[in-house]
Amino acid sequence: MRLLNIILGLLSLLALSVAPLCAQVTFGPSGEEGEPFRRQAWLVPSPDTDIAARALLFRPIGTGPFRLAVIAHASTQNPLRRAQMPQPEYRPLAAFLVARGFAVLVPERLGHGATGGRYVEDQGGCDEADYARSGRATAGEIRLAMEFLRKQDFIRKDAAIVLGHSAGGWGALALASGDPKDISTITVLAPGRGGHANDEPNRICAKHTLVAAAADFGRDARIPVTWLVADNDSYFAPAFSRALADAFRGSGGKVDFHTLPAVGSEGHWLIESEAGVKAASRDLARALNQGMPTVTKKQ
Repeated sequence: MRLLNIILGLLSLLALSVAPLCAQVTFGPSGEEGEPFRRQAWLVPSPDTDIAARALLFRPIGTGPFRLAVIAHASTQNPLRRAQMPQPEYRPLAAFLVARGFAVLVPERLGHGATGGRYVEDQGGCDEADYARSGRATAGEIRLAMEFLRKQDFIRKDAAIVLGHSAGGWGALALASGDPKDISTITVLAPGRGGHANDEPNRICAKHTLVAAAADFGRDARIPVTWLVADNDSYFAPAFSRALADAFRGSGGKVDFHTLPAVGSEGHWLIESEAGVKAASRDLARALNQGMPTVTKKQ
């Protein structure tokens, strides 16, 4: 009995020592500002209340308030690759946006890299792929990070923009049903799921299911979407990307679709390079002003 009491006492002490750790999930800046572009590590909310998602914030000089741009990163169904994924930065794209007055948040989603946790946006296998559910799960994570940043004094409460790459772009499409006052425009770069099935270029898992999900996202869409894909994208080639965009548009979504020139050996990663951002710069600049209210000067 004495031994049992000792064990129970130790367990109680262990519970008390662990409980504060679980309760100490805090959000906000987690490091000092640095270069380039006031680069700073942040912690933002995730769907798991016990896990803070890691993020990077870039912003212009000054106190703001700045328009917010959220960049949603690509993903993979391979759990080992997800676990080893470095913190996404999209530095050339962030530089483009900061130069135009945006504060840029790049959050890392659950199940990736140092953030860890459960992969809530799992699409399932080819035969049972649920691309609509997967996209909405990604959208939910983007929204949590965006709403937290909106509470900061240096961020404007309106006219945010979302830019999504690959699986992040797919999740951004699911956000198009949101309020245009909150998100003025969405830009997607080679959005989709299931590309490079079995690691084979130009092979997409359950194409018809993906097209049907794009149409599903378009039905309630209210936010204009700029859709960009490189000519040498072997995950979601321009012809198939156009079919996805047409499905989104055909059910009610507003899409401005553009094929960009080939950049590098694999166009799917175009937006991660300076050359890719330069190739997309005209379309990106046009998209930034979509949905912005027109200001009439007093005479």
